[in-house]
Amino acid sequence: MTLPRGQRSAHREPERSWSDQELEDIERAHANGMSVQQVVDAFTARGSRLTEATFRKYVQLGLLPRSVRVGRKGKHRGSQGLYPATAVRQIDHIRRLMHQGFTMEEIQKEFLFVRGDIDALSRQLNRVYQAIENAVHDQQREAAEDPGVSDALNEVRELGKELVQKLEVIERRLTMRARMARAAV
Repeated sequence: MTLPRGQRSAHREPERSWSDQELEDIERAHANGMSVQQVVDAFTARGSRLTEATFRKYVQLGLLPRSVRVGRKGKHRGSQGLYPATAVRQIDHIRRLMHQGFTMEEIQKEFLFVRGDIDALSRQLNRVYQAIENAVHDQQREAAEDPGVSDALNEVRELGKELVQKLEVIERRLTMRARMARAAV
């Protein structure tokens, strides 16, 4: 018996999802990004199949962020595309949705994939905080300490953390709403 396309994946044996700790370890180990091959290798190492073509298709569909070109060290070595390490988390999420029977079109249409953007925002905020801390540290060597700057930076960090958390809540709510709407059909 042949099942409709959207139902086929629901009857396959599910791949083992990544644990939060495994994903955090990958993201920490590849804080500057991962090449397509590194992402593919991460899945292959745990016995999951992922091809470069599938990865690139996810990017084309807008399910994964585009790469950032980064120059390679050495003369005439060119550059390579690096993706945020959170792409592994996003692919895992896409695969879980597919296993639940969602088609690529449904995933693309019904689920808000801003996780990569939220993570990028968080990384950018951390770079800004670090740059400010470095400037404060450099200035403190030359002049008296200004506690007002440190206090303001700590306040901004808390606001940034709150912003990221609220964006994550919105994303989860929209994702849950899409799941519930599909379950009602």
